[in-house]
Amino acid sequence: MPDALYQRYLKALDTYRDHRAACATCTNSRLCGEGERLWAAFTRSQDAYLARQKQQR
Repeated sequence: MPDALYQRYLKALDTYRDHRAACATCTNSRLCGEGERLWAAFTRSQDAYLARQKQQR
């Protein structure tokens, strides 16, 4: 079974990318409120996954 934390990390990235593709407000240098929330969720998931990977080495 795939790693749940890894799946959550990738799902957060996909959700953020889907939002960026559909949002006319978000740019590379500025995000709308929803874009900021999704980016923060992605970075938290990524940080958690990478921290655990580092601990397992």
